Amino acid sequence: MTNLTDALHIPDTQSERDGRRLAIQRVGVKDVRYPLTLDVAGAAQATSALWSLDVALPAEQKGTHMSRFVAWLDAQEGALTPGGLATGLDGMLEKLHADEGRIEARFHFFIRKRAPVSGLQSLLDYAGALVAERRAGRSSLWMEVGVPVKSLCPCSKEISDYGAHNQRSLVTLRVELKSPAQQPIAWQELVRFAEDAASSEIWPMLKRADEKWVTERAYENPKFVEDLVRDVALALNADDRIGRYVVDVENFESIHNHSAWARIER
Repeated sequence: MTNLTDALHIPDTQSERDGRRLAIQRVGVKDVRYPLTLDVAGAAQATSALWSLDVALPAEQKGTHMSRFVAWLDAQEGALTPGGLATGLDGMLEKLHADEGRIEARFHFFIRKRAPVSGLQSLLDYAGALVAERRAGRSSLWMEVGVPVKSLCPCSKEISDYGAHNQRSLVTLRVELKSPAQQPIAWQELVRFAEDAASSEIWPMLKRADEKWVTERAYENPKFVEDLVRDVALALNADDRIGRYVVDVENFESIHNHSAWARIER
């Protein structure tokens, strides 16, 4: 079949040579909203993602083919997994005739949680991301999750006759998978790194008995922002599937008009 572009003799301007001798490290499309299916706790979960896709452009090439990014995205089928995205990066680079590039997908997913006393079930949402990248011949795959938790101040508990100030916190984990296909990490596993280290995890729906449990659990388990970030990092250090990582913890302070914040990187 004759290619329509060839039949109409439309020039391929992007493939022309450029004489300015300046390579571009990253060029592509940003914030393309597209449907997405994830595997969460063994079940397929439909959501949507903001996708950003780019490649490195050699100095002698005038432009990249922007439509091919969306064409690659539209051709994706099935649930997106870390290993699948790592393989998908190879396909995107081949389609764009590029040696280096990056794929990022940002989305929200849900985990069904059971309240600690009543057993009441409800869905809690989490922010997630997958990033696959190849630079200088080296490929990397990162998972990211933002986990809301509860923290209680040890200092406030120590100095007060009764009570202690506490607040909601956000733990953001960005972890590099050493072998995403052979040694994957499930989304619910990544979430547990944060929830297990917090003064208390949180639930969307609680009965009075659950609220009592959460309040007392946090009071018995006070954590500074420094404690929380260190405890998460220690758990990541003990997992052989994880390479580099960044852990951010932000406490939305209840007695200040600012947040407390900490980061550990490896």
